Amino acid sequence: MSSMFQPSLLENKVALITGGGTGICRGIALAFADHGCHVAITSRKIEHLEPTRDELRARGVRAVARAADVRDAAAVTEMVAAVASELGRIDVLINGAAGNFICLAENLSPNGFGTVVDIDLKGTFNVSRAALQYLRVQGGSVINISATLPYLGTMGQAHASAAKAGVDSLTRTLAVEWGPHRIRVNGIAPGPIEGTEGVKRLTNEKSRESALQNCPLGRMGTTDDIANAALFLASDAASYVNGVTLVVDGGLWLRSARILGED
Repeated sequence: MSSMFQPSLLENKVALITGGGTGICRGIALAFADHGCHVAITSRKIEHLEPTRDELRARGVRAVARAADVRDAAAVTEMVAAVASELGRIDVLINGAAGNFICLAENLSPNGFGTVVDIDLKGTFNVSRAALQYLRVQGGSVINISATLPYLGTMGQAHASAAKAGVDSLTRTLAVEWGPHRIRVNGIAPGPIEGTEGVKRLTNEKSRESALQNCPLGRMGTTDDIANAALFLASDAASYVNGVTLVVDGGLWLRSARILGED
């Protein structure tokens, strides 16, 4: 983990990270642990969580893994309560559970559209709502993982774009409603992040090359890039940042609406 922050940045804080066993959110979980944060990770399947949980514990922090489907509000409430009980508090919530695939709207089934909205948007709401009672005890930070897709009109992404646009809107509303509880709510909209399952499934050689050519910084993003943004937003360094979705894509979204999923 490459970081410019002090190792004690999140010392003795507790973070709950959905989707924390893999990809971007795994990177955030490990970065938080490197900065003194105790971490709970959750996903639908426990086998996706256990290796990362063990890595977190090896960094000297307390770590728990809990299986829960973010679409199931009752299961989410039970999971969040278990995390708060086991780790004593919740200071930071990262909503990173997501689903996606490439499909033109004309070929997209109502079920396919709804499934992505249920995971990305409703899941973000379900977990945030369940965590509120614990966050409001001492104040805290919610970070919703979004995407640049809705800013672009990206082809083949009607479902994910709609869901993430909803996430951005929810971020702003909760920032206003929960600010008086000393809870800051922000988002991160990553660009293509090298080595993640999303990039593997949603891009091909041509579209990756196009992304490299069009990105003003001339490279793909890394999980460290997103983890550093999350560290900032979760920390006191961002104590007056609220209701913002931070785009972390090297400026790529400013250049093209047809990068992701191009033929």
